[in-house]
Amino acid sequence: MSSAEERQVATGTPCVAVTDHETRVDDGDHLALRLWLRLLSCTNRVEAPLRSRLRERFGGSLPRFDLMAQLDRHPEGLKMRELSERLMVTGGNVTGLTDRLVAEGLVERRDDPDDRRACTVCLTREGRRQFRVMAREHERWVATLFEGLDAGAQAELFRLLGLLKRALPAAPGPEARRRAARAAPPPPTDPA
Repeated sequence: MSSAEERQVATGTPCVAVTDHETRVDDGDHLALRLWLRLLSCTNRVEAPLRSRLRERFGGSLPRFDLMAQLDRHPEGLKMRELSERLMVTGGNVTGLTDRLVAEGLVERRDDPDDRRACTVCLTREGRRQFRVMAREHERWVATLFEGLDAGAQAELFRLLGLLKRALPAAPGPEARRRAARAAPPPPTDPA
């Protein structure tokens, strides 16, 4: 039975052919590979409408929303390095996004009295207000995207993904990846 047929049987709904990451594999491929590509396909199918709706409704992006969400969770603010680690992106990405949000009056940088090279980034009052509006819409959109699964199925999927998360090695942050890249030996050269 193909993956498409399995989905149709499992959900009781007709399966529409969609080209995504999962179309790269077939039933003969390793189950772990098929699972990974299914997770990636599902992630993309959730993120695509969220990105589109954030852009259309608020003129923003998912990275912008994610940065503001981190700052909303930390009213005292976060250092740029902390933002980079939490968002799992490079410092340059965070700096560019922060610069745009500062220019719009949605975040502010505060000098760190203990470290002249560091600053703390915080939402402004207007940034917090705008984020809260976006967050309510975002939560509603996500709930709508998952409404095809009843509460029991959502809870079971959450539990199973928790098992997977605990079984996987922790991902190094951007700084650790950069250090590892600098410490890695250069690639071998072709003697020919």
